[in-house]
Amino acid sequence: MRALTRPRIHPATRTTRIAATTLLCAAVAAGAAACGPFADEAKGKPAGPFAELTGSQIAEKAFAATRTAKSLTLTVDLKSADEPTKGYLSLDAEGKCAGTLTFDTVNTAELVKADDKDVYLRFDEGFLRAQVEDESPEVQEATLKELKGRWVKTPVSDPDSKDMTALCDLESLLSAFEEGATGISRGGETTVDGHKALALTEPGDAGESSTVYVATEGTPYILKIVTKGGEEPGTIAFSHYGKPVVAKVPAPKDVVVTD
Repeated sequence: MRALTRPRIHPATRTTRIAATTLLCAAVAAGAAACGPFADEAKGKPAGPFAELTGSQIAEKAFAATRTAKSLTLTVDLKSADEPTKGYLSLDAEGKCAGTLTFDTVNTAELVKADDKDVYLRFDEGFLRAQVEDESPEVQEATLKELKGRWVKTPVSDPDSKDMTALCDLESLLSAFEEGATGISRGGETTVDGHKALALTEPGDAGESSTVYVATEGTPYILKIVTKGGEEPGTIAFSHYGKPVVAKVPAPKDVVVTD
């Protein structure tokens, strides 16, 4: 009967941070101290944005800038064959986070984290049914009756909460870039959601490649990371830098408190 008061978090959520970090790590690593020759260096000093920097140096600059952002929005589309995940989350440096996560293309959870104490999760019917699919019909219907349309409140320290809020911690996601990467080359200039950008590309193994798009006007924030090929293809877009995060705590009547 645990599902009546504390639904088991869908197994896919436990790999969300791993998948996202894998995608990011495959793209580029900030802080590269010693890298080999780059394609842009071999061709001489390039023209255009960041003309004096190599691909690795631009990447380092972009990840450093992104770490200092007071707030931003992540749009995640991970195309893993086993556990595809989509998400739209706004987060800030004060601990606020709000948005939605969809697993296996059909099971959606809404998330509100207004501080570093509690997280509120609201699951759609498909998600709830997935948690109790092995239970009796009576337990399944009782779970839906209690939780459908309501928010489940859990402490941020709860393991399931940590799984669900992994993408809310930008510093944790970007911390994987302390180790260096080689082979990052400058690409062409383009636009991402109306913002001018420079593409940085790193080829991978077995036909995999990753491209990081860096803003060329204003602060050199990361705008998008796209990984193609391999086992974890996908896209993470970064937007709405500096915009306030709306993370409104649900009304008490709409909340179920877990043990």
